[in-house]
This record gives sequence, structure tokens and C-alpha cells, in this order.
Amino acid sequence: MNSELTPLIPASTLLELLDQPSLVVIDAGFGKEKYLQKHLLGALFVDLNRDLSSIKEDPAEGGRHPLPDPAEFGKTLGKLGISPESRVVIYDDKQGAMSAARLWWMLRAMGHQNVQVLDGGMQAAEAAGYPMGSGEESNSPTVPYPASEWQLPLADLDEVAKKVNDPAYRVIDVRESARYLGETEPIDLIAGHIPGAINVPFGENLDSKGYFLPAETLKKNYSEVLAAGPAENTLVHCGSGVTACHTLLALAHAGLEIPKLYVGSWSEWSRNNRPVAKGNE
Repeated sequence: MNSELTPLIPASTLLELLDQPSLVVIDAGFGKEKYLQKHLLGALFVDLNRDLSSIKEDPAEGGRHPLPDPAEFGKTLGKLGISPESRVVIYDDKQGAMSAARLWWMLRAMGHQNVQVLDGGMQAAEAAGYPMGSGEESNSPTVPYPASEWQLPLADLDEVAKKVNDPAYRVIDVRESARYLGETEPIDLIAGHIPGAINVPFGENLDSKGYFLPAETLKKNYSEVLAAGPAENTLVHCGSGVTACHTLLALAHAGLEIPKLYVGSWSEWSRNNRPVAKGNE
């Protein structure tokens, strides 16, 4: 396993790995129909709701996409043929913001270092000449991935409520500005944001072509908004704990420590009679 592997992989480098036996390519795009129509040759499909979440009847308990139990997720990885020796490359159709970054975070939180997100997604790979496939792909299943707990820092509802007004901490909301400001809310029941949270939309991690900004640029940008002190003093959230991982990926790409992820995010906070702010409050 390469401890110096970068969080992002260019399409040209992925093309060079095409025949590597340990390579497992994962399509984490939205909707299996798109995957069946076209995907990177050999890519396996993962579903956000079924494979990367343990959805409960009431989103007030953990939000819309709570994490599965690590041991259960280990079984999912085993079915995909992912072992500690696998080199995993993930992509989706939203520049990493759909589920690719979420799966990257989950693998890293299982202790798997040999995982990368395809910069530019399937479009970049296709432009680089990576062969395309269609229909269902399969891989040889293996034993469940060994894990009993998440190894990256997590925050819960009560911690966010305690820390959001502590000057030593920073709570970052990565949703689009209109949702943060409370001007619109297309998914959850209430518009607005956690009082005291600051807004750094995940889209600002990308350039105009949908590629991640250079590491140096991201490091400079985030150095102005991260909390002082250890990474655990920064808590990152979004709507349901998915696109927040896009920002965690960007921070890792910038060479910074991965801060805490608040998985429940706005979908949990807004359903628990917690205070709601709008505008720039």
C-alpha cells in the first residue's frame, strides 16, 4: 500500500493502471440506469442509499444519510471485492460531490489509504481514452473488510450545538449559498442554517471546468476559514453528510488534516427543534 498516494487521481494516470490486478474502479454516480447505459470499463456500481448509508424511518435520527455500521460496510466492501490490498478509484457524475467523496471518506475512515477520487469524473476519463462499458459488471467477492469502528473524527448533534459558538471552533456549512441563506430549500423541511456556522460552498473547491483547484490554492483559501488548533476544532457539514465529504477531500488534497464530519448535518439539525438562522445571521 502506498502511503504517499494523493487523494485525487488524474484520468491519464488511471489509464496507466487499466490492467493492474489490484485495481477496483467504483461508479458512485446518481442512479443505476445511467451506470448501466455507460460507465468506465470494469467499474462496479455503488448506491448511496443502499450501500453507503443506513437510512432510518425518521431523518431526525442521524439525518437523511446516516453512516452504516462499520462492520456492515465491511461486508459491502467484501462483496465488491475490496480488500486491504486493493487500489480503489472512485468517480461520480457530480465532480465528486454526489457519492464519490463520501465513499472516499468512508474507506479512509476504515483505515484504507489506497483510495483516490477521479479528478474530473467519467468525462475526463473518456476524454483521456479510457474504454467505456455498459450493463452490469462483476468482481470476485472476498471476505468482509476488517473494521469495527470509524477511524476518522465525527461530530454529533450535541457537539455541534456546544461548539458552534465557541471561538476556538469553526462549524462550516458547505451547501450552496442560497440554501445556507434560507432563500430556498429543495430537500429538507426548513430553510436556513445552524446559527454561528459559516458558509463555504463545496463548489468553490473546483475550477470552471469541474476539476479540483490546485492544492496550493485550496490550502491558501482554507487557511483563512479553518479554526485555529487541531483539525478536530473544525466541524464540517452539509445537507445530509454527503457533499461535506467533498470539502474533506479538498482539504486532504491541500495537504491539510481531515476535520470532523457532522454526518447528520442540516437534515438532522432542522428536524430537532434546534435554532435556525437565515441570511448572514
